[in-house]
Amino acid sequence: MRLVTYFTTANSTARAGVRVGHRVLDIEAASRVDGEPLPSTVKSLLREGRGALSRVQALAKAAQSTPGRFSGAMSEEGAIRFLPPIPDADKFLCVGKNYRSHLEELKRNDLIREMPEEVTGFVKLNSCLVGHNAKVAKPAPVARLDYEPELVFVIGRRALGVKNDIEIEDYVAGVTLLNDLTDRDMQKREVASGSRFWTSKNAPGFGPLGPEIVTLDEVEDPYDLWLTCSVNGEERMRVNTRDQIWKIGDILEHFSRTMPIEPGDMFSTGAPGGVAVGKPNAEALFLKPGDVVECSIEGITTLKTTIVAP
Repeated sequence: MRLVTYFTTANSTARAGVRVGHRVLDIEAASRVDGEPLPSTVKSLLREGRGALSRVQALAKAAQSTPGRFSGAMSEEGAIRFLPPIPDADKFLCVGKNYRSHLEELKRNDLIREMPEEVTGFVKLNSCLVGHNAKVAKPAPVARLDYEPELVFVIGRRALGVKNDIEIEDYVAGVTLLNDLTDRDMQKREVASGSRFWTSKNAPGFGPLGPEIVTLDEVEDPYDLWLTCSVNGEERMRVNTRDQIWKIGDILEHFSRTMPIEPGDMFSTGAPGGVAVGKPNAEALFLKPGDVVECSIEGITTLKTTIVAP
């Protein structure tokens, strides 16, 4: 199942939807056709629990078999604008230094002081998030803008004091994609100063997210996924998630020691190796206005972003 947040030209209010082929079904509107209303936001839907998600799945199947009943709740994909699947997460925590290949790149470029002994992370602000097909302005002072495709786990069940031997499906509702756009010059200054709040990753638009949450029943193994990134149709990187150091069990154990993790919270699991800053011809690879960036979980979903002038 593919969950999205979107709005249409006719209705600018953000809505929770589920993909039905190349169309999107408004979950709340469809539920009114067939029973009690479901929540109109993805975060609220996740907090309703598995029963609500099962009902969404049933509505999607019903809309496929009897589309006429749900015509008023259906939109063509070309008529919608994608928003981040969860634009209002209480916590969006990004794990840093989590791919062995990326650690080597960071070391070579003085963007890491020491190897991590446990999970590290920073906060991604909701104010920097944009959806699929967004246009992101490259700020004039930013000379070296880099791409970072990252696998994101979306939490579906409250976690507090959990251990790392959890079953993933007990706590994770699904996965999505983040392009963790980064100002490399600012990042270098932040590392040198010891800053733990990374403005280099939180400028407006520096968080393309989506296009959808893919529920775990459609993901055979989250630790055998190929993450790819292409710029203007040229593949720049292709890395398997098996290269991750900390798995979602480690991440949840670390962050839930004293802080409750709630449904709708998200964890981005770090940048793989292959980003521009790690390559000998980096200066030619940093993003510039006009570049079209496509980050993918190969065979599953693709997040598209266009870089524009400020």
